[in-house]
Amino acid sequence: MTKTNGITPRDELVFVKLGGSLITDKSTAYKARIDVIDRLSREIQRARTQRGLRLVVGHGSGGFAHVSATRFETARGAINPNSWEGFIRVHEDAAKLNAIVRESFAKTGVLAATIQPSSVCIARAGRIQEAYTRPIELLLEAGLIPLLYGDVCLDLERGMCVASTEEIFRYLAAVLGPHRVVLVGKVDGVLDHRGEVIARISSATFKCFSRSLLESDGVADVTGGMLHKVKSSLEMGVPARIINGLKPGLLERALLGETVPGTVVEG
Repeated sequence: MTKTNGITPRDELVFVKLGGSLITDKSTAYKARIDVIDRLSREIQRARTQRGLRLVVGHGSGGFAHVSATRFETARGAINPNSWEGFIRVHEDAAKLNAIVRESFAKTGVLAATIQPSSVCIARAGRIQEAYTRPIELLLEAGLIPLLYGDVCLDLERGMCVASTEEIFRYLAAVLGPHRVVLVGKVDGVLDHRGEVIARISSATFKCFSRSLLESDGVADVTGGMLHKVKSSLEMGVPARIINGLKPGLLERALLGETVPGTVVEG
């Protein structure tokens, strides 16, 4: 098997995030885009068959958990007597979407097992500080895909917080050491103020673009939208490519190691 930089494809670990705005209709509560999810599942399965990658897949919660998180202001923590009801509602909504994604994976032969972030992660001031990662490591060793998702998290300062998939990936990157990250959304990459794709963002150039990144797809996002995605990606320490999952075949090509249109975030 051919090696690249000393890494065979079967050694390569890739984190993949399916964006909430991509797999749900964020303008309509609790509406999953089943056709999009099914197609992305097939692309993941084909890429794994061809290249034998190790994958950790996460997904956003889009028009599911964002509904309850906004209603209960969960991102602000335990701020009133209703906050803990919100904690449960947000988790339930996130889990409903995860069940849809997991079912799609099963239909297309993707062997994925859900890891519930709210059960294994503890945060402080919105940042994950601890996580029990051994089940993820064992699933990878078994050739399965750990399937994570944006969820609520117990927080040592706020009582609770919202843990985005990017925040979960940020923590896991330091533990698992992925070789690259693919963030799949519904736009062609990170867009500047003129609506044009920014080819590359680094720590040195981040401030130049930060003002235009406060919203994702024009819809308010409780986890911080594109700004949060880029900031978290810079902290992962490996190249992260932001691509458009509405374009059939693009995720598959990215997983196979091809250079595809989008924005690369690194360093």
